[in-house]
Amino acid sequence: MGPEIRALRLSAATICRRLPTLARVRSRLTVGLLIFAAVICSTKNSLADEGGISFWIPGFFGSLAAAPQQPGWSLASIYYHTDVSASGNAAVAREITIGQFNPKLNASVNANVHGVADLGFVSPTYVFATPFLGGQASASLLMAYGNNDTSLNATATGTIGPIPFTKSITLQQDTMGFADLVPQFAVRWNAGVNNYMAYLTGDVPVGKYSSSNLANIGLGHGAIDGGVGYTYFDPKTGHEFSAVFGLTGNFRNQSTGYTSGIDSHLDWGASQFLSKQVQVGLVGYFYEQLTPDSGCAPVLCPFKSRVIGIGPQIGYIFPVAGMQGYVNLKGYGEFDHDNRPDGWNLWLTFVLSSAPPTAEPAPPPILTKTTPRS
Repeated sequence: MGPEIRALRLSAATICRRLPTLARVRSRLTVGLLIFAAVICSTKNSLADEGGISFWIPGFFGSLAAAPQQPGWSLASIYYHTDVSASGNAAVAREITIGQFNPKLNASVNANVHGVADLGFVSPTYVFATPFLGGQASASLLMAYGNNDTSLNATATGTIGPIPFTKSITLQQDTMGFADLVPQFAVRWNAGVNNYMAYLTGDVPVGKYSSSNLANIGLGHGAIDGGVGYTYFDPKTGHEFSAVFGLTGNFRNQSTGYTSGIDSHLDWGASQFLSKQVQVGLVGYFYEQLTPDSGCAPVLCPFKSRVIGIGPQIGYIFPVAGMQGYVNLKGYGEFDHDNRPDGWNLWLTFVLSSAPPTAEPAPPPILTKTTPRS
């Protein structure tokens, strides 16, 4: 959040120093997220490309997302692993200036990129006991530290005037550092088995980022995200279903002059509680960019991305030193991607919160002395 975790970025300047045409790949982890695009550059000017980079980390929300929480402090810790790859061909034809000459450069770029990232998230949350707008309000702050290892192989073929050329590059970078800060405010309402939620979050771009890096942890620009959620949970039958929909607006990246479009995302989870403690089911997400980016090369715009993921989950609730612990393991396989990588990701979440109040034992019946009738 941003979700998508920020990773796998390559600046135009870096590739331009190696190729007469630019193969530029940018992406972010969040939430594993890797984008390839081919753009054009010249010795005097290069165009940034951040197409398809989303703040939201698909899969961040899951089962019981809108369910009520216990008032007071809680702490969530998340281990996130993603392994994604992308390949693509882009036909590039555009006039560029090379040195003192102005020949036409007709080129096509073939590239393969692979990224592996491991991030550790910590999110303290405070749930207010006083009702807010008739619901239960909470405030949290998501922080992360991790590693992103990205490699890129690209080959450009084309002509400079009448002269054909072929140029290949191989790049690899391993980056470790802190991610951006992600504050979040949410309100939840309960009506029996139906639960509703509204949330507002955003990206504070303070994480490790450089527009010249192939691998980044930070996003490089701010973002704001908001949405609504629903959870159906019947403790009697153990049936549960949750869905959270949100929209992301992105601010301009001052380092590159690039602005990503408006993103939509839907996270869902369906599960069955086999007992009061054990939960099994499925999770999934659908991410799609609604409006194109601005600031990308004209040959690429409009540039929009999408991806779908689905996988299994298992959860377990247990007491911990007078508190309540919850551990959840879920994984996603991705498919139907466009201008975005596909691969898989794994989430291991542990939440420590106040224990729910126990029902007080019923008082013993009042005994009265009666006089038998004759």
